[in-house]
This record gives sequence, C-alpha cells and structure tokens, in this order.
Amino acid sequence: MEDLKKKLQDEITSLEYELRNELPKEILRARAHGDLSENAEYHAAKERQRFVDARLAQLKKRLADFSMVDFNRIPRNKVGLGSTVVVMDVDKEEEFTYRLVTSEESDVANGLISTSSPIGRGLVGKEVGDTVKIQIPGGWREMEILRLTTIHDEES
Repeated sequence: MEDLKKKLQDEITSLEYELRNELPKEILRARAHGDLSENAEYHAAKERQRFVDARLAQLKKRLADFSMVDFNRIPRNKVGLGSTVVVMDVDKEEEFTYRLVTSEESDVANGLISTSSPIGRGLVGKEVGDTVKIQIPGGWREMEILRLTTIHDEES
C-alpha cells in the first residue's frame, strides 16, 4: 500500500510541476503566434492544462482516500484488500491465484485484481471453504476458496 501512495505522490509532484512551470510557458509561446481562434498549439496547451488539472484533483482525492483506510478493519480470516487467495474454478477444475488490490494497481494478466472487479467483489468477505458464483462478462463462474493469505498474515 505504501508503494501505491508513493506512486500517487510521485505523479502528483510531476503533474504539479508541469501545471505550474511547463504549461504556462507553452501557452505564452503559443499566444505569441497571434490569432488564438485558429492557433492549434494554444488550444492543445489549454486542453492539456485542463486535463492535468482534472487528473491532479483525482489523484489528490485518491491519496486522501488511502490515508483514511483503517487496516485494522480489514478482516483477518476473510478475503479483503491486500489478500492473496487461491481458488478452484469448479467447472474447469483449475486453480487460480489472485491478489486483491486497488483499481490503480490492478493487472489481471499478473493475477492482480481490483476489489471492485466482478471477481474481486465476489470474493471479498468470503472465507476458506466458501464457494461463490460470480457473474463475469462471459457468463457465470463458480469458485471454491482453497487458501487465503490476508494483509495481516503478510505483516507478521
């Protein structure tokens, strides 16, 4: 979780520098070319400025949200944020390992799934031995939870 906070803070720092230093120079340079109504450079710089401003607001809110996460409220014996869970796909008789992460960290190809994804939502709050039916884009998937390592287990 600390890695994610650092990643967010690094992006915030970079975007703030761009917004305060680089974009104003680009806008001034573009203005110097004359007629603003047909000045593509000016419009592109202003559009980038709006994007950076919106992205900064989004990142700052996300960082504030993470600061308020109470890790003591994440269950110790149930699937939650930071858990690594091994499941058996009942139909395919195949094991899958997932780590539940935030949406910013998700990387399905590497087994990192968001707690807000269909599979993530289906697994959150479940325990070893539970079987869950999860609706995914391709239909339904039934999974049995075989093993669970929570964020608390990893700390100790």
